[in-house]
Amino acid sequence: MESQVFAALSAETLPDRLSGNAALKEKIGADFSRWTVKEVGDGNLNLVFIVTGDTGAAIVKQALPYVRLVGESWPLPLKRSFFEYHALTRQAARDPGMVPEILFFDEAQALIVMEYLAPHVILRRALIDGRQLPKIGRDLGLFAARTLFRGSDLSMPTREKKADLALFSDNVELCDITENLVFSDPYFEAALNRHTTPQLDPIVAELRADRDLKVEAQRLKHLFSAKAETLCHGDLHTGSVMVTDDETRVIDPEFAFYGPISFDVGMLIANFWMSYFSQAGHETAPGARDDVRAYLLDTIERLWETFRAEFAHLWRTERRGILYQASLFEDRGDPLAAEQALNIVIDEIWCEMLGFAGVEIHRRILGLAHNADFETIADPDRRAPCETKALKLGRHLAVNRQRIHSLRDIRETVERLEKEILA
Repeated sequence: MESQVFAALSAETLPDRLSGNAALKEKIGADFSRWTVKEVGDGNLNLVFIVTGDTGAAIVKQALPYVRLVGESWPLPLKRSFFEYHALTRQAARDPGMVPEILFFDEAQALIVMEYLAPHVILRRALIDGRQLPKIGRDLGLFAARTLFRGSDLSMPTREKKADLALFSDNVELCDITENLVFSDPYFEAALNRHTTPQLDPIVAELRADRDLKVEAQRLKHLFSAKAETLCHGDLHTGSVMVTDDETRVIDPEFAFYGPISFDVGMLIANFWMSYFSQAGHETAPGARDDVRAYLLDTIERLWETFRAEFAHLWRTERRGILYQASLFEDRGDPLAAEQALNIVIDEIWCEMLGFAGVEIHRRILGLAHNADFETIADPDRRAPCETKALKLGRHLAVNRQRIHSLRDIRETVERLEKEILA
């Protein structure tokens, strides 16, 4: 594919158009006439193909010049594949083995050829099915800590960090999607919003009239847009994680941007809370998935504790950036000062993380892009109580985040909400 004029691939045209791609041929076999192509993109934005040949398989992902979920009426720049490629290379360096291997990148065609993950499945799908993956809390906690710490001024040479900040600052349109769809649209009657109606109409009206909630949502939007701490994945949720019982891999960082350390952590953990509340819509009898619910809450705790411990470890061993220099603390024989600063930073991440989790829950139920945890509950009368309980938790997290001190407190709130009998 040497043309500089973009053309969208299809399952029919891909073998011929990529027949000369050396990286793909080396991976799956040189005889492109024997390639089979399956289009599997079920996301909101892109084309995704599994290409299989005589010696293996690979993923071919191509951006489209519009939002696939909406259509050509919502144009998007192809350059988002450029940001995804660069984010993947940085994540691979900062936490090796946690993202797919990149085999080839074509900027003009907005195309990435990468490792095919098998027998991995999307984490969200596994949780809907009631699977209990033993490693995801630890793996995702480590990934978040390592990529977020190592992409920040706590670790990076300042010249490199500022160059990266300049590079990713051009990912304007995808940041605009987040700024509107996450922080603003759910809280008023935006044209693209949708929710389970009429069942959720009363609580939706209540939330959109909630002054405290709307102010907190805008404070969080302010943090998102102004606090350029580190390179964030930008769309880290259970749909962007692929798993087996033994392995966890993170995909799809095309929303990558420089933002708060807390953002990825909050968005990710929110999806486990949503999975928790969705279980009642998937179980065959009341209480049949109580073990899955307990597992999800345990996983949230494991994820946060792992993140906190690894972040602290990196603080003590890799803090070589311009922030909190050892020359001010340890080198002067005062390591306790560095620990004091660490505790302040962790507390700030914790508080912000809860807020981001709260608005993520709201946008997934009230905005444009919903998630399958709730959407696959076909009966709206069964789905709506699950969503209502999640919405209540989201409001609690966003508004009361500065007064919430532990996941144990949140666990008690979650379990109490789950027991509520809704009219």
